[in-house]
This record gives sequence, structure tokens and C-alpha cells, in this order.
Amino acid sequence: MTSVIRPAVIRLATPADLPGILEIYNDAVLNTTASYDLEPATLQSREEWFAARQRAGFPVFVAQGEGGTVLGFASYGTFREKPGYNGTVEHSVYIRDGQRGAGLGLALMERLIAEARAQHLHVMLGSVDADNAGSIAFHERLGFRQVAHFHQVGRKFGRWLDMVFVELLLDEES
Repeated sequence: MTSVIRPAVIRLATPADLPGILEIYNDAVLNTTASYDLEPATLQSREEWFAARQRAGFPVFVAQGEGGTVLGFASYGTFREKPGYNGTVEHSVYIRDGQRGAGLGLALMERLIAEARAQHLHVMLGSVDADNAGSIAFHERLGFRQVAHFHQVGRKFGRWLDMVFVELLLDEES
């Protein structure tokens, strides 16, 4: 059984957290279908990603463990560039290998959803590999519902991958 390190805090990320974020993301790139990236990201690309989130007013939260270790991160960003989509964001959440299933993702997502509501956003979307039943169930527990299933839209690890979109309405406006 893997020992789980409980986070000391869920907080906004700083540039000092980027090496930890990069390590977690690259592990997902190389070993999972949580990201359809095929090559590891660079620190420079994560710095650019972080700066773009900050410029847009979008949060990046980290789960910080003992000694400042980044155990996971979550963020959201622009869904589409056209102004009509301004109330809609697409989120991502990644947890360090060996720390999944201990509530870190839930804590990060609850904070992320609260921030999206505070920013008066209307819809949060997520894209999930269709074979990742755990992630789909996780999102359903948070109130997301599956709204689309795209067949064979990605290719990784020598096979075609299906992707589903999950959606959470953040306010009562319809």
C-alpha cells in the first residue's frame, strides 16, 4: 500500500512550484492517457502556461505537502478564443503518482470550482480519456455530467483513444 502524504494546504501556485508541477505533468504525459501530449513539457513551456493563466486571471492551485512538496495541481483556462465563450472554462487536475485516491484531487477541485463561481463563470468543462472510469466517476461525484463522447480523436501508446467531455453548470442561470 502506498503511503499518502496529506497536503498541508491547498493554495495558489507560485513560480517556485513550477518544477513540481512540471514533474507531475510529465509523469502523466509519459505514463497515462490523462494528457494526450506525446512528449514531456519543458520548464519554459510550463512558465509560459503559468504566465498566460496569470494574465487571464485564471487560478493555478497546488496541494502542498510536507517540506513544500507539490502533490498535485489544478487550474482552468479558456475553452475557446471567441468572446461568446467567455463564461466557459476548461479545467485540468493532476495528482502526483502514489498520491492518487487520497482526496487531494477532491480538495483541489472543490477549491477550483469555488473560485470559478467567485469569478461568476457559468460552465466548467473537462476532457477525460473515455477509458478512465475512475476520473469519470470522480467528476460525477463533483456534480459534472458526461455530455459528449468523441471516438478515436487521439492516438497514444500505439492505439486510438476516445475522449469524453464532462460539464458542470456553475450557476443557476439557464
